[in-house]
Amino acid sequence: MKETMDKQITYLEYINRENSFHHHSYDNDMRQFEFLKNGDMHSVEETMRIMNSNEVGHLSDDPVVNLRYLNICHVTLCTRFAIEGGMDAEKAYNASDLFIRRYDRAKTEREQYDLHIETTEYFTKQVASARKADIYSKPIIQCVDYIPYHLHEQITVNDLSSMVGLNPSYLSTLFKREVGVSISEYVILKRLEAAKNMLRFSDYELSQISDILHFSSYSHFARTFRRYYDMSPGKYRDRYFRREMMNT
Repeated sequence: MKETMDKQITYLEYINRENSFHHHSYDNDMRQFEFLKNGDMHSVEETMRIMNSNEVGHLSDDPVVNLRYLNICHVTLCTRFAIEGGMDAEKAYNASDLFIRRYDRAKTEREQYDLHIETTEYFTKQVASARKADIYSKPIIQCVDYIPYHLHEQITVNDLSSMVGLNPSYLSTLFKREVGVSISEYVILKRLEAAKNMLRFSDYELSQISDILHFSSYSHFARTFRRYYDMSPGKYRDRYFRREMMNT
């Protein structure tokens, strides 16, 4: 049995090479689920990118059945990463069951594709909601929703206080009480979190990452990164960046 399976795998590898097909790398695949686990809607962009590439697996000659199988694999991973991200496990498993039933009823490629995207979006939003619902008031939710999408800009307490309609001093006090760190520190943490992803998953130069994330200089970026992670940005990239991803 093992020998037969090995021969089938070898033959499939040959067919894929002949047709210039290759699976996406592990890092490329996991990136969408890491975004999902963090409640980051960039997961949807990653899912769409993969689904529109030539990296989608071939599990059946019937295109609708092929997408149905891929969707079932996808929702299984979405469910696990969503639970890791804080979504209630029972709710996640029930949602998975409901999505699988919908995959089974979908009769066209378009329906299967749309369900794939909907699955990613649903679980990502559930993780984001679970992370905020129990601990943050509405003004703080507005702030923590705003900050990740404006890391390339200057973010000030005055700007945030104007947005939520609170006195800057009161907002600062409220933010520290609910989030556990000051607004300025939270912004730094989010910038560093984004920097880690860019170091792992992009080929931007270190100075470009510093500029994009609005650090005052590369030396400031490197000094701040080292203070929090006990290594330089360059060393972090050397350790965690998988170069095969860039060759896919």
